[in-house]
Amino acid sequence: MKYSQSKPRLLFLYTELAGYFIACLKKLSELHEVEIYVIHWPVNKEAPFKFDFSGSVNFYRKKDFTPQALKEKVEAINPDFIYCSGWIDKDYLSIAKSFKKKIPVVIGLDNQWTGSLKQQVACFISRFTIIRIFTHCWVPGQKQRSYALKLGFKPERIKDGYYSADVDLFLNMADKSLPAKKAKYPHRFIYAGRYYKFKGINDLWKAFIEWQNKEQSDWELWCVGTGTEVPAEHPKIKHIGFVQPENFASIIENGGVFILPSHFEPWGVVLHEFAAAGFPLIASDAVGAGEAFIKVDENGYLFKSGDSEGLKALMKKIASKTDEQLLKMGYLSREKALSITPAKWAETAMNIIKEYN
Repeated sequence: MKYSQSKPRLLFLYTELAGYFIACLKKLSELHEVEIYVIHWPVNKEAPFKFDFSGSVNFYRKKDFTPQALKEKVEAINPDFIYCSGWIDKDYLSIAKSFKKKIPVVIGLDNQWTGSLKQQVACFISRFTIIRIFTHCWVPGQKQRSYALKLGFKPERIKDGYYSADVDLFLNMADKSLPAKKAKYPHRFIYAGRYYKFKGINDLWKAFIEWQNKEQSDWELWCVGTGTEVPAEHPKIKHIGFVQPENFASIIENGGVFILPSHFEPWGVVLHEFAAAGFPLIASDAVGAGEAFIKVDENGYLFKSGDSEGLKALMKKIASKTDEQLLKMGYLSREKALSITPAKWAETAMNIIKEYN
């Protein structure tokens, strides 16, 4: 396999950075002899993650370049692989198009296939646009794979495992919390995400408050995040605010069951994170990651998106479990979490290069 330089150079044209993506890049650098370059958008102010940019990965802020300077920078990098997170950025698309017939050019796709008019139009025009720009499509799950096939990508050019949590980080936190959980399992539901209507946060608050006001169980609800929705007030609901992923140790130790009630969630890496942390899981059927990390009646449950009564019933069902049963569910979640890891993500990136060459 020949490269344009001694080590293969991988370029990632990224939108908003996330900690789990950084973890994948670091694993790629640890396991393979490569050079990694990342051009990215500014950090989202509503999710102000702090990133460690030290080490072997080269990061560049897109806003520091004019479109022409950006093209010149990429030409200077002379990549052997280009990844583009979606088709939203026209500058990224222009760069990707110029490399299509030279190297593997990969698009990340996390939208689930719904059959909407917008998606059907995208599938029609894809033959003139997307398929002509990208050689591969990288997807997180089966619903996204269905969309990629309809866009015109050949099955062998569609790769799985597009998203991976920082599995080692959450497994380590789970290990440290296990003695305390074995001694007394925390009767606390955890929500981690933004406070927006589409996240289903109001359904969660409504279900929990109605249940507690009627039955007065010993379970609490801790919510981690910020957003536009006014936090619900209740003696058993605690609002913690935004927390950096590496500071989740206290949440992991004091939490018992994770809930993701989204109305719209193409994937939901946070579900993977709490699976790795050893939590029983509850998610709406809108959460894409549910297909990978929840086996119903074994390590968690699914409910119809927007159905607060269905969510309430599952919270009550979880609360009826013994601590031993909850621990067992958590062990199963950890096993499910290992199906996708940063190491497997890194291997997929390298395999794309090998197959293309």
